[in-house]
Amino acid sequence: MLETYEAGIELVGTEVKSIRSGNVNLKDSWCSIDRGELFLRDMHISPYEKGNLFNRDPRRVRKLLMHKREIMKLFGLLKTQGLTLIPLSLYFKDSRVKVQIGLCKGKKLYDKREDAAIKSANRDIDRAVKTRNQ
Repeated sequence: MLETYEAGIELVGTEVKSIRSGNVNLKDSWCSIDRGELFLRDMHISPYEKGNLFNRDPRRVRKLLMHKREIMKLFGLLKTQGLTLIPLSLYFKDSRVKVQIGLCKGKKLYDKREDAAIKSANRDIDRAVKTRNQ
């Protein structure tokens, strides 16, 4: 992770209530820039149990609120250096919901192979220690 940024998020009332109760999942979510605006995609906010008619789609695209200058800076970094924006955490600041997004660099193929080899070696060591102790 290279840098972190704080952004506001555009939500409806039942989504805020659901976030307050902890029914949110940031796994597999990512950010994109379309026409000069920043959007959060694939974040799952479970429907609020008492908000029948007013609940929205749990995986809808949500707009992030940042200054235009910051968005243009991020857009330039994303296009030139091949970086990506990942939401790291969701929290309340006063009464507003904020998202911490990180500017991240993806792994290369050789990095993934190295990690897989280390993981496999650790698994073999654990297995050998376990059989020795029995």
